[in-house]
Amino acid sequence: MTTQAPWHRRHWVALDVAIAVAFTLLDTGLTLLGATWWPHHPGALAWVMLGMQALACGSLAVRRIAPLTVVGLLGAFTLAVTLLISPAGALTPAHHANSWAPLSTMMAAYGPLFYHPGRKVAFATLAAFTVVVMRPWDSTATIMTIGLLRTGVGPLLALYFDARRKMVLALVERAEREQHLLAERARAEERARLAGEMHDVVTHRVSLMVLQAGALRVTAKDEAVRQAAEDLRAAGCQALDELRDVVGILRAPSDGDHTPSVGGFDDLVAESVAVGIPTELIQEGDPALASPVVGRIAYRVLREALTNVRKHAPGARVTVRVGYEEAQLRLTVHNTAPASRPSIALAGSGSGLGIVHLRQRVELVHGKLRAGPGPDGGFNVEATLPASVPTAESTV
Repeated sequence: MTTQAPWHRRHWVALDVAIAVAFTLLDTGLTLLGATWWPHHPGALAWVMLGMQALACGSLAVRRIAPLTVVGLLGAFTLAVTLLISPAGALTPAHHANSWAPLSTMMAAYGPLFYHPGRKVAFATLAAFTVVVMRPWDSTATIMTIGLLRTGVGPLLALYFDARRKMVLALVERAEREQHLLAERARAEERARLAGEMHDVVTHRVSLMVLQAGALRVTAKDEAVRQAAEDLRAAGCQALDELRDVVGILRAPSDGDHTPSVGGFDDLVAESVAVGIPTELIQEGDPALASPVVGRIAYRVLREALTNVRKHAPGARVTVRVGYEEAQLRLTVHNTAPASRPSIALAGSGSGLGIVHLRQRVELVHGKLRAGPGPDGGFNVEATLPASVPTAESTV
């Protein structure tokens, strides 16, 4: 059964908006209390800059989507306030020993290393951000230390949580592999046990038949009866040989499932394009979130769907969408209406049970498979699978 993701992951937009509102109110209150750059006698410029600060702090609502933009806005505001104080002299803060940067810089500094894929760009952005917040050209050691802490704690936490997330994914992957190996070993032991029982029971009965046929061949006086007994004895010996081969196959270890995982989607799409079916692959999210077991099932679904397009919808265009989420994998294959009539020989090939067997595999891991015609005359295949299957039975 698919485990429901925590509330903060399912409603991350509402959480980020709440964080942005909280930090905006906090920084506005601290500024008005004189904890940052607010002057004793604020003029129009001070109120304008206070509004700009609120907008910059409010950008925390998109810190997951655009972490570098949030850092850039807060850095630009801090630099503007610093320059207006010195050398422009347009603002005169009530307390010159304060840090001009709002507290929102701490939350903003967390984003680039955790949400942005480019580590080099993230480090370069944070380095420039740190210089602006510390303002080493016009500051004391205390202010520079405070500024360094504001921009340094967030990245350190981001590195820690990112490493922890990767470690958890690796442990889940390892647990699934171990469960798969245990299931394979249990199946191999059961196969060997059944093979032994079958060999003992069937061999015993067939051997009796062979011995009785041999005795009949020796004792019978009629030539026809002796020939029939010999044929029966020879057939029994052949059955024993074939039984030995079958038992050997059952006792041999399974080679395992070598079906590719989600990494093989590109090859399937390339094969479809190569045979003249325009196919587009759109992937969203991190493929590493899908476990190998789930990935192999999704691969089979996509392979069957593309095969059906080639059989039943010649000339159609295909769009493949794959969404990787922390709780589930969603695969959608849509083809437009066929441009010409399908070949009768090609459409009639196969067992006709491909979708049925796929639905059984998907339901084994507590997923859902829907297949049916689309409103545009095409066909849709949609599979929703759990991101991971930590139980041994799901690996079957």
